[in-house]
Amino acid sequence: MEFDKSKIKTLPLSERKSKTSLDIMINPDEVPKRSKNLEIITNIANEILKSKKEDKQVIMFFGAHLIKNGLSLILKKMAEKNYITHLATNGAGSIHDWEFAYLGKTEEDVRYYVQKGQFGLWEETGKYINLAIIEGAKNNLGYGESIGKLISSEKLGEEIIKHPYKKFSVQEAAYCHKISFTVHSCLGQDIIHEHPLCDFEAIGKTSGTDFYKFVNSVSNLDGGVYLSIGSAITSPMVFEKASSMARNLAYQENKEIEDFLIVVNDIQEGKWDWNSEKEPPKDDPSYYLRFCKIFSRMGVRELHYVQEDNRIFLTNLYHELRKLDR
Repeated sequence: MEFDKSKIKTLPLSERKSKTSLDIMINPDEVPKRSKNLEIITNIANEILKSKKEDKQVIMFFGAHLIKNGLSLILKKMAEKNYITHLATNGAGSIHDWEFAYLGKTEEDVRYYVQKGQFGLWEETGKYINLAIIEGAKNNLGYGESIGKLISSEKLGEEIIKHPYKKFSVQEAAYCHKISFTVHSCLGQDIIHEHPLCDFEAIGKTSGTDFYKFVNSVSNLDGGVYLSIGSAITSPMVFEKASSMARNLAYQENKEIEDFLIVVNDIQEGKWDWNSEKEPPKDDPSYYLRFCKIFSRMGVRELHYVQEDNRIFLTNLYHELRKLDR
């Protein structure tokens, strides 16, 4: 027997105790705390500017904590200045961005709410995001584009859905500036999947559309840069499959996709030299760091692992880009 989701009871989002508010948003104009990796960040900035000048792809795949850490305005600036050509995230990244735009708050106390059977079961988040995805699927839009359109237009059909804080939304900025924003959903992993209105056919179609958009960007990555920030599983796993698909077509045309830089930023320790041709043995914990192991297998020109808080890394990268982009 299937679980009867129609019996699920949701509560208004306004009743949730949210842990994170707009107070955490980082001002792009503020001088950041100096990075211990400033030399390599400067090199990365030069690579991005070179790619921008030559009209090459610069893809950034990020985890949801990037949004919860207050980096939305930095991402918006990087997209608006064309430092980034494609933004990608998981379902949670999209949800936190939407909640900031709609409520000005996000992130709940999982330990507290899950014991009450209330974790993730908030009416507006589940209702509006699912309805936007369903509408987007009918119009052959991608997942990210569907949410960006909702935030920007503030409409679902004939209903007006106000988003008073949409200036803080990365999805809205990407939609308005026609920059690819793809969402790579894992079924059963996101809180909107708990809601009675969840439609997995629509989620599958829109997220599938986004995956093929992502593959297309990877197909044009030669001469560009791929940034993977705070996404230990989704980014490397999705990139691995996209890379194989892109190269399958490229090799049929006697082309290669290998002349690009991969930059991985996370806070986990990484002592292995991932630019070497050897992988750590299976009894070494480094072997199970997918965000490094998978990327080391991709056969690219250069791979850098920057172990640092994503707030320090990204703010320093943005300021180096501004300084060098004269």
